[in-house]
Amino acid sequence: MFKGSIVALVTPFSNGTVDEKKLRELVEFQITSGTSGIVPCGTTGESPTLNHDEHNAVVEICVDAAKKRVPVIAGTGSNSTAEAITLTRHAADAGADGALVVTPYYNKPTQKGLYLHFKAVADSVKIPILLYNIEGRTARNIETETVAKLAKECKNIIGVKEASGSIDQAKAVRAACGKNFLILSGDDALTLPLMDIGGVGVISVVANIVPGDVTAMIDAYYKGDAGTARRINDQLAPLVKSMFIETNPIPVKTAMGLLGMCSPELRLPLCEMEGDNVEKLKSALQAYGLTKGQPV
Repeated sequence: MFKGSIVALVTPFSNGTVDEKKLRELVEFQITSGTSGIVPCGTTGESPTLNHDEHNAVVEICVDAAKKRVPVIAGTGSNSTAEAITLTRHAADAGADGALVVTPYYNKPTQKGLYLHFKAVADSVKIPILLYNIEGRTARNIETETVAKLAKECKNIIGVKEASGSIDQAKAVRAACGKNFLILSGDDALTLPLMDIGGVGVISVVANIVPGDVTAMIDAYYKGDAGTARRINDQLAPLVKSMFIETNPIPVKTAMGLLGMCSPELRLPLCEMEGDNVEKLKSALQAYGLTKGQPV
């Protein structure tokens, strides 16, 4: 159910508030471009700066806009287990098809604490849960033994967004959890390497601006056309790199502003890009052909 090119959707703002009209347009753009799923309220969606009402509204809008044409996997994680449960229950009640639950950040729980946290969230709902492992942002890695225990004991924990940057860890998770446990790349640059070891796709940042290309790459891989998949991947690589020259989602939102897709507005503590990096981003967009030869 959760495979292919799944977009980690930005949250568009207008004068400090969530831009509902633009959010609906972005969901429609993704679906008509072949995207396999929508993740609102993740890292790329600036979830840490959304208040609870806004967070819930973004999930509800995406569910309504998607109209079950593709799954909506709501970001519902928190460093507070009680808050994560509340957000996950809301997502389930709103009609989300699943929840993406990030490792609790800042308070640095033990592996036992991680197990108890994810189990409590999973036990609170019936919808499928994807773990989100990203030590670089959370200061904690979900060790393979913990993932395997959760997969075994919580039937609705069905997979992981693996953003550890470690192919070896992904291999270990595949071996420990079996072929039915979903592994999705959390890093656009590692999508194909992860698929080579049994991954089923990506939760993508760059798909915000080139959803058709990310979809085409993964579709080619599934069809056994590894050459086409790798050619597209090679073409995407410089653009992907440009999405991370500053903290995500600063570059992708700036790019969307440059391309007229939505306002580049961010919320503090995220701020506008440094001038030199804006020029690098513009060069990457032009080199990829997104500006059709026009200056940005």
